[in-house]
Amino acid sequence: MSVRRQLRFATLDDMVRDAEQLLANGYTKAGNWDLAQVCNHLSDWLSFPVDGFPKMPIVIRPLFWAMRKTIGRKKFEGYVREQSFPTGKPTMPQTVYKPGEDERAAVAKLKATAERFTAHTGFLHPSPLFGPLTKDEALAMQLVHTAHHLSFLIPRTV
Repeated sequence: MSVRRQLRFATLDDMVRDAEQLLANGYTKAGNWDLAQVCNHLSDWLSFPVDGFPKMPIVIRPLFWAMRKTIGRKKFEGYVREQSFPTGKPTMPQTVYKPGEDERAAVAKLKATAERFTAHTGFLHPSPLFGPLTKDEALAMQLVHTAHHLSFLIPRTV
């Protein structure tokens, strides 16, 4: 297994360029997901602030409410300050894709979703964990999240 890259994106365009370069030049996985899995997952999470987050199962809603009201903001601030996202944490199952899907289509979907997020000027849906975020805050979290996942894909040297 390869060592992860250290990544930090200034814009979503930077993130899209990285995904496009991985598609064009190839990569080695330092984790479990391929490029299509990463891009589809990131596209989902980029769309949630604009379109709304999926409803959580009723049994975990109280837990997320309590976390949002107590530690959610501190978690958000820590992730953005440290430019780091924890590895191995569970995510919504509907945002986990099976391996081997069309990488070209997944990168194109991520690019379109990033452009849509960037252009969006309306209401942003509150995060189930962090609560309401401004556009700049939501973007900052997205940049940390995208760098986290793409860091597991190591570009092939050409």
